[in-house]
Amino acid sequence: MATNSNQTRHMLPNFPNFPPFSPNMKIPLFFVVLLPLLLNAASILSSPVQDPELVVQEVNEKINVSRRNLGFLSCSTGNPMDDCWRCDPDWEKNRQRLADCTIGFGKHAIGGRDGKIYVVTDSGDDAVNPKPGTLRYGVIQNEPLWIVFARDMVIKLKQELMLNSFKTIDGRGASVHIAGGPCITIQFVTNIIIHGINIHDCKQGGNAYVRDSPEHYGYRTVSDGDGVSIFGGSHVWVDHCTLSNCRDGLIDAIHGSTAITLSNNYLTHHDKVMLLGHSDSYTQDKNMQVTIAFNHFGEGLVQRMPRCRHGYFHVVNNDYTHWEMYAIGGSADPTINSQGNRFLAPDRVENKEVTKHEDAPESKWKNWNWRSEGDLMLNGAFFTPSGAGASSNYAKASSLSARPSSLVSSMTYGAGALSCKKGKRC
Repeated sequence: MATNSNQTRHMLPNFPNFPPFSPNMKIPLFFVVLLPLLLNAASILSSPVQDPELVVQEVNEKINVSRRNLGFLSCSTGNPMDDCWRCDPDWEKNRQRLADCTIGFGKHAIGGRDGKIYVVTDSGDDAVNPKPGTLRYGVIQNEPLWIVFARDMVIKLKQELMLNSFKTIDGRGASVHIAGGPCITIQFVTNIIIHGINIHDCKQGGNAYVRDSPEHYGYRTVSDGDGVSIFGGSHVWVDHCTLSNCRDGLIDAIHGSTAITLSNNYLTHHDKVMLLGHSDSYTQDKNMQVTIAFNHFGEGLVQRMPRCRHGYFHVVNNDYTHWEMYAIGGSADPTINSQGNRFLAPDRVENKEVTKHEDAPESKWKNWNWRSEGDLMLNGAFFTPSGAGASSNYAKASSLSARPSSLVSSMTYGAGALSCKKGKRC
């Protein structure tokens, strides 16, 4: 999303005549989180976004439980999310188990775990009156749904895909592309999982009516053309997606969005990759918490991996193999906790710095809490830290245990949409 042009785009009043829905290292995982255990589904369904300090306390408790109980589940890739489900040859029969594998700040994103399976059979789209069997018909329903695809398909949306709460879009077992039109919008909804989708060449939409529930559609102004736009959303997990070449951001989270995990994605060929925080003046983003973990930031990327404002950001065990301007940047006093990443700098001497403190003189940004801990710096890469060095300053920006940066290659080897075959480990 553009940093200075985002506005809340309200719907018009209800139009209620729509029918309801009738590489391969063997590494033991003795200290990483594999599963968020013992989640109480009922409390998740009704609970508001938690205070950042309470979130961190709960993360630490779950890490300890996982260390004691989950070693036998390991597939020994070193990636705790993947080891939670990819070792199951019956993953296709146990799809909804994926929701129990989230860690990081988006760990409560259950998506459609407690709902029915909805199968997309039709790649067509109608923004106002979607047909049963289409993707849009599934995502707008009021009930929890786990959405899967009957076959390979390319879906060119007519307008933004407005998701309703408690939805999972699960592309495993098919090659699914959302491309060539407007893409995904998560606006003022909660509990969303997007997994295994190719999202690319996203365009602007808007100046049109779009349905966001069975009972309501309204007029949308012009969108930015993001791959995934999170606008006032919470409990969101975007995992194992391949994203490239969109008009604005690949993944943007703004306007009070929080409790987000962005993991195992493969991002390429794009300028402004990831914006987290609406504007320097939008202080409602001060409690934003986002985990960026096990992603591969690859060829053709320029900047914003991510660009942060105000909140708390845990950038952990990612592989940065390309940037042209900088990798991690921010303004308005964000807390950035960079741990166990691998940064391969470009050859140009003037672009080897990982970080960019933006829109402030050094007299101000020197007090922002940005640290690099256990990061591997290659080809002259360097991180400019700032703020206090005490660990307590990063408590609200800590969401999982970082593995050594020497393992990043194996942990991110499968980043992006996977080619999963029924009856085999994915």
